[in-house]
Amino acid sequence: MGRPVDQSVVPGSEVRFKVSLRGAKDNVKVARLRDGSLVYIVKRLGAGTDRMLTPEEFSRFYYGQEASRGWLFVIFNVTSAAGLAWVALGFLGQFLFTGRMLVQWLTSEKSKRSVVPVSFWWMSLVGATMLLVYFIWRRDIVGILGQATGWIIYIRNLILIHRSRS
Repeated sequence: MGRPVDQSVVPGSEVRFKVSLRGAKDNVKVARLRDGSLVYIVKRLGAGTDRMLTPEEFSRFYYGQEASRGWLFVIFNVTSAAGLAWVALGFLGQFLFTGRMLVQWLTSEKSKRSVVPVSFWWMSLVGATMLLVYFIWRRDIVGILGQATGWIIYIRNLILIHRSRS
């Protein structure tokens, strides 16, 4: 696939962009050659070397990968089985995070007053942690900030509950 990167690339001309390629982990750049033409530089995981592809070579390579993706990979916007595992982690985190509200509601109904059980805070902390890891993997700054800030509240409430029981 392509040729190794050589001295024909103008230093500092590379522009990184996000693209889903099996085995490349989004490590793709477009660079200007000294003759003025453009090439794609793909860092292949495991191969250890960057490869330069002409726009035609890159188009064929990318088209071949996209055309061969299964429906499950398309729906979840992943390129590997490992990506599906990450999505499963995200779903489990979201299930826990949403389930905490159901636990709180059922506990309050049983008590006939508003109650926030300890399990609510634990489900919040575990669910937020799983979602945070998932958002870091997805490189989603909105999700990262949204889940990381809640930790302080969840941990503080668990500390207060622990102290009141001691």
